[in-house]
Amino acid sequence: MQNRLDFSGKVVIVTGGGKGVGRGITERFLNNGANVVICGRSEPETLPSAGNKSAVFYQVDVRDADAIQTFVDTVVSEFGRIDVLVNNAGGAPAADAATVSPRFSESIIRLNLLGPLNFSQSCNRIMQTQDSGGAIINIASVSAVRPSPGTAAYGAAKAGLVSLTSSLGVEWAPKVRTNAIIAGLIRTEQAHLHYGDEAGISAVGNTIPLGRMANPEDIGDACLFLASDLSAYVSGSTVTVHGGGEKPAFLSAANVDG
Repeated sequence: MQNRLDFSGKVVIVTGGGKGVGRGITERFLNNGANVVICGRSEPETLPSAGNKSAVFYQVDVRDADAIQTFVDTVVSEFGRIDVLVNNAGGAPAADAATVSPRFSESIIRLNLLGPLNFSQSCNRIMQTQDSGGAIINIASVSAVRPSPGTAAYGAAKAGLVSLTSSLGVEWAPKVRTNAIIAGLIRTEQAHLHYGDEAGISAVGNTIPLGRMANPEDIGDACLFLASDLSAYVSGSTVTVHGGGEKPAFLSAANVDG
């Protein structure tokens, strides 16, 4: 089983791979022997590393299609191939859907939907020429499948990303497999900005059936599976990694006896 998760000699791109969820994904692939190239708008203070391997960083704005193509060309020139793409970069600040500007909404959709599409196109062109093909993994969110108040454009973009994944799974088969991960609530270095202090983080964790928020490494483990030959017959699919989900609100509101 461990050998089937060996990525030695494989080249993996993780967008936004220097912090948060992306860093956890990057470290998981490094731990399993991959050469990992990460990108983002700013270089992390410390590069993700594991054992004697460290990620390689390039500065890229994933909203810029030309910059994406230049980056992909550089990776192929330096490493000779691309085996796995993880479209992880994304996110959105809170905004009132009634008053938010069109420019803001367009930016959110460009980051969370069009960026992954453009990255996938560029990497697919390379993967289709490789005997072993490749795997593309899109990091979506529970916001794609339930209301996302305060981040409506983000939720819509992530829903689009799930749909995109299934379509590309048909168009790019059999050489390239595409899958999505619907990630639940995740504890990162910025969790306090969303959930408060340790008491708040613990209280939020207690609303999840498994009793805690995910760690970035939990998402990384799912990526390892989807990128490996353990999932050789999995494509166009969505894997939900959310600890059992959020309990229905009526369970705490109801006051039925017995």
